[in-house]
Amino acid sequence: MRCFGRSRSVTRYHSTFSRCQYRWRDWAADPQGITGDELLAFINNDEAVRANGKKSAGLFAYLRGLSSSNGDNRRDVIATVFKGVDNRMKSGYLLRDIINKVGSIHFTSSDELHTLGALYESMLREMRDAAGDSGEFYTPRAVVRFMVEVTDPQLGETVLDPASGTGGFLVEAFNYLDKQVKTVADRKRLQNETITGCEPKSLPYLLCQMNLLLHGLDAPQIDPDNALRFKLSEIGEKDRVDIILTNPPFGGEEERGIQGNFPEDRQTSETALLFLQLIMRKLKRQRTAADRPARAAVVVPDGTLFNVGVAARIKEQLLKEFNLHTVVRLPFGVFEPYTPIRSNILFFDLSGSTESTWYYEVAIPDGRKKYTKTKPLRLEDLKGAFEWWNEREEGEWAWRVSVRDMAAAGYNIDFPNPNRQEDAPPDDPSVVMRMIEENQKVIHESMATLSKILESLR
Repeated sequence: MRCFGRSRSVTRYHSTFSRCQYRWRDWAADPQGITGDELLAFINNDEAVRANGKKSAGLFAYLRGLSSSNGDNRRDVIATVFKGVDNRMKSGYLLRDIINKVGSIHFTSSDELHTLGALYESMLREMRDAAGDSGEFYTPRAVVRFMVEVTDPQLGETVLDPASGTGGFLVEAFNYLDKQVKTVADRKRLQNETITGCEPKSLPYLLCQMNLLLHGLDAPQIDPDNALRFKLSEIGEKDRVDIILTNPPFGGEEERGIQGNFPEDRQTSETALLFLQLIMRKLKRQRTAADRPARAAVVVPDGTLFNVGVAARIKEQLLKEFNLHTVVRLPFGVFEPYTPIRSNILFFDLSGSTESTWYYEVAIPDGRKKYTKTKPLRLEDLKGAFEWWNEREEGEWAWRVSVRDMAAAGYNIDFPNPNRQEDAPPDDPSVVMRMIEENQKVIHESMATLSKILESLR
């Protein structure tokens, strides 16, 4: 709410709070304003008694009850955001201190807009040991910007991130497209028909909505449910988009009900492989408004490249139905401290089937073995990749592999750089353990598939 009150790009949301007592400036802005039990009651209770003796709905109850009756879905956006929010502060006095601190933040500063992502990043870091099977982590801004710029979205094309997190890809895509706006019609199209996402977890969903609002998207179209919940065969052309930019959870596991939405021979608990199938299905089959093929840029772990069984069948489909034109191999440590696993960016489109694939290895700066939390990947570290993208030649960091070689390898597309002696991975036991776990998962899935085949032969 503080963000809504300060950002000039969301001033139209002021009219949504038609009752003045619910606006930030009317209940929170005064450092000497309501505090203690009165503050807790105003925020938490379904009905609260104000200092003037009047009764009215509590803050969260009011926000959750907002709904649109005139086609203005800004009220619906706010209601959806606050449906997943609870106040866990037990002291109204400490809560007042926090409110006063938040009141001092200048959300109109471009630097402080990134406070949202940084806040969530710190939360992920603190919670990663108890993260369970979510496989969720923060994508470095350098990776996000690289993926958006080389994918080159054009006004009139639709953009989706089916695993939005805090909205990094969508914000970057929105900013990229915003520079192309020239007319009122362009602005309307960008605002209403371009950016979509999915995020089922309440905290990142809230931060995603706020992040997009603060950057100028009036009514973000973010689905608050699991993007994998639909049966794959039922996704048709009306559900498809022109561009998908995403870093889906990897290492996470999906329940059997979700797995059942996928073809029987491609069912897996590995979240990254399920998302890869969804992405292939969600790309439009016709050329886009910019007369380009629909396209995707997707971050995947190393295991997706070399795993067999279900993974190999999915990659076979990818190579036969799409043009996997580029694989960018990221160095170790890019996603530290969330995961030590090395990752890659797959770039593919619907320009035809794959004949050959370019590989580009992002070099680690001299004197370093990997990136770390304190020394992360920077945009300038991707300068070589940017320069190579439009003038491709084989060299020290780039090579090409034919689809014939990929098929001969059983659709293992984990081809090392032939132009350099591969550096040994860091002596990190967690990397070794993760690779063992991935291999065990593949064995288990292969055994399950074999059991089904044997059962059908009886």
